[in-house]
Amino acid sequence: MATRAGPYSGAMRAWGVAAVLAVAVSLPGTATVVGETSEPEATPATVATSVRVEAAASDAVDIAAAEAVTEMSTRERAASIVMGHIATTDAAALREYMTDTGIGGFILMGDNVPETEAQLREIVSALTVDDLLPPLLAIDQEGGVVSRLPWDDFASPRALRTAPVAETAEAFSGRGSLVARAGVDVNFGIVADHTADAGSFIHSRVLGTTPAAAAERVTAAVRGEGAVVASTLKHFPGHGAAPGDSHRVVPTTSIPLAQWRQTDALPFVAGIDAGAEMVMFGHLAYTAVDEAPASLSARWHEILRDDLGFDGIAVTDDLGMLQATGIAAYADPVANAVAAVVAGNDLVLAVMFTNASSAGEIVDGLVTAVDTGGLDAARLQEAAERVLTLRLRIAASGDTMLPCPDCTPVAQSD
Repeated sequence: MATRAGPYSGAMRAWGVAAVLAVAVSLPGTATVVGETSEPEATPATVATSVRVEAAASDAVDIAAAEAVTEMSTRERAASIVMGHIATTDAAALREYMTDTGIGGFILMGDNVPETEAQLREIVSALTVDDLLPPLLAIDQEGGVVSRLPWDDFASPRALRTAPVAETAEAFSGRGSLVARAGVDVNFGIVADHTADAGSFIHSRVLGTTPAAAAERVTAAVRGEGAVVASTLKHFPGHGAAPGDSHRVVPTTSIPLAQWRQTDALPFVAGIDAGAEMVMFGHLAYTAVDEAPASLSARWHEILRDDLGFDGIAVTDDLGMLQATGIAAYADPVANAVAAVVAGNDLVLAVMFTNASSAGEIVDGLVTAVDTGGLDAARLQEAAERVLTLRLRIAASGDTMLPCPDCTPVAQSD
């Protein structure tokens, strides 16, 4: 079967097929690929159905991703770490956007979600230009206040935080299954912030009003949805301690790092230990640690990596939120993206103020930054490797990411 044209060169595409097949046939405990061939003509279904989720998570995929990124051009690496967005449900327009930009991800917002799940699957199919190397498709499906899928009737965070912890696992198992059934790979759905302040912007979205309660439910949420979608913890290092809406301002707190470690850090530690693949950085300033927002702070990335032991993908919250603050230093979206990658983010997310050309402008900016020395080429390569690793795991696991047919929605109480 002929494969779809992808954003990379012919050599890269041929490598991609062979590499995923090699992973499939070489990992211990995997099923045998039909024909045991590494020819590019092998179908995506042949690869997907022959690799278990456990095998797709092994070190062999990491090695394959590193080798692939080495073969990429600087532009391909830069494109691979951009997650973009355009506001439309026009499948042809979405396909053209992904083909033209070659970017590594797309976030589905409410303006991308049609009336039915079947229609949404058509949109997801249009976004997936290359079945052998699918983009990271993400959605904010927290439930309750932030819910992109109108057919999600599972309990909201507001209801879950007063319910037994087991109900959080059940709700996110069902919620994750709805996301996966639509063909979406990543849920930006687990709020690891906590606050007891009912007047806080984030209060209606938290899973717990204390560090311990939030940590228990974050763990349950990650384990609940983790079998079917990649989990994301947000908004690191914690929105609860920093008052204000980060869509409009940079919320700020002066609490010391030692206090953070004993409080706001705990739900993130719990989620990382539970296996979350991604951590989303908030545009939050903990001034005792760094005057800059955490999303642009090398120090906060160091804390996440070295102190909390996280080795997955660090993704920014929407960089358009920085522009929306009106702060002159954050007026340039391309400069914000470059600064975010320099600080340690592996994936840059752009939603607000974007159009069909925005992603390409960010890619151009990242390439220019590498060429002029503003962005270390090794930092870009590291980011691209982390993102490609997850994409290859998703490609390898394929249709083993199945919905949860027996999940029953939990009644909402809010």
